[in-house]
Amino acid sequence: MNRYLIVVEETKTGFSAYSPDLDGCIATGANRDEVEQKMKEAIKFHLEGLKEEHLTIPTPHSFSTYLEISA
Repeated sequence: MNRYLIVVEETKTGFSAYSPDLDGCIATGANRDEVEQKMKEAIKFHLEGLKEEHLTIPTPHSFSTYLEISA
């Protein structure tokens, strides 16, 4: 089982998300819970498509961290 990083961003109309490890795999939703659930479905669909096409499943390589900066 792989763990893929997703980036969730608030937009003017809701939320969007993408995974830096899976080119073109994105989702949108009205709230954070919805976009996370849709992104989970999008990743599953994306990986199934890669398998059907006999393409390599990308190994997760992204990570996240926060930096505290005085402004």
